[in-house]
Amino acid sequence: MTNSTERTALIIGATGLFGLHAAEALIKHGWRVRALTRNPAAAAAKLGPKTPIEWVKGDAMDTASTVAAAAGAQLVVHAANPPAYRNWKGTVLPMAESAIAAAKAAGARLMLPVSVYNFAPSAGPAISETAPQLPATRKGAIRVEVERRLRKASEDGLKVLLLRAGDFFGPAAPGALSWLVTQSKGRVTQVWSPGPGDNGHAYAYLPDLAETMARLVDDEDRLGRFEVFHFRGHYLERNAAFGEAIRRVTGNPKLPVRPFPWAVVWAAAPFNETFRELLEMRYLWKRPVGLANAKLTRFLGEEPHTPLDAALCASLADMGCLAGEAPYAGADVRRSSSAMAPAM
Repeated sequence: MTNSTERTALIIGATGLFGLHAAEALIKHGWRVRALTRNPAAAAAKLGPKTPIEWVKGDAMDTASTVAAAAGAQLVVHAANPPAYRNWKGTVLPMAESAIAAAKAAGARLMLPVSVYNFAPSAGPAISETAPQLPATRKGAIRVEVERRLRKASEDGLKVLLLRAGDFFGPAAPGALSWLVTQSKGRVTQVWSPGPGDNGHAYAYLPDLAETMARLVDDEDRLGRFEVFHFRGHYLERNAAFGEAIRRVTGNPKLPVRPFPWAVVWAAAPFNETFRELLEMRYLWKRPVGLANAKLTRFLGEEPHTPLDAALCASLADMGCLAGEAPYAGADVRRSSSAMAPAM
């Protein structure tokens, strides 16, 4: 294994959902972290002066600046995504190609967090790494094409690591929580349930997912040229369990849990690209789609796992939703403006 003092990782998308937690985890594991951003000063200000990241000016859509940023790196983490689901067709593949070119030029391993979009709605609650990829949506087809290009690049010598997970949430990166809860005056006022209460759904707590990635890349000598691991995370066999957990964390057993207003989304979709894209992914809330992590647990010995209530407590506290509430016992609820990823 490479000496930790010599290991450099480039993160593309370090201010995004997975990227900022990836930076924290890699720093904790002894990596020097460099991050590509269009505005280094703004990115540094967003994450705070205590975050030891080298910010490099560039654009994930620009191959030349991405390749330059990766010079000397042993790992490239491609965590950039179109914000609010916008313009997947025009951005996802070009950004992936830039990341491939950068990792190739540096001789680095390329790591991507990937999603369940690649699989059919009937794939089930325990999808393995070898399951057929039969996407039902445009975004799923784009994801499949990204992975096809990565596999082809690996045949030409690129080392690839894919870590697949469900819906993201976590401190400083609320993800699914940003639209599944409403808040007012520092309190959660209601929870939205996007699908049937008895349907299963997969969530990934970002500090756990990033820690998993860091442990995998720490064991580079055991990784194959093209590796895919599935992260089970919090697979809830009942959608209703999510609202029940938020009731426990907030200490409010009567917190309203209401059906998500899909009719409003339908009505606004012709005028709002994010809503149109959200509708395309509605099937994930109507069918049980989850991931089997047997390969991951064999490799690492365990999957890093924060209890759901503790994970929700840390995330909601960071969102400012637990004002006046007693913190859930066992959860580290430090806000992450100065330390990106609390609650391990």
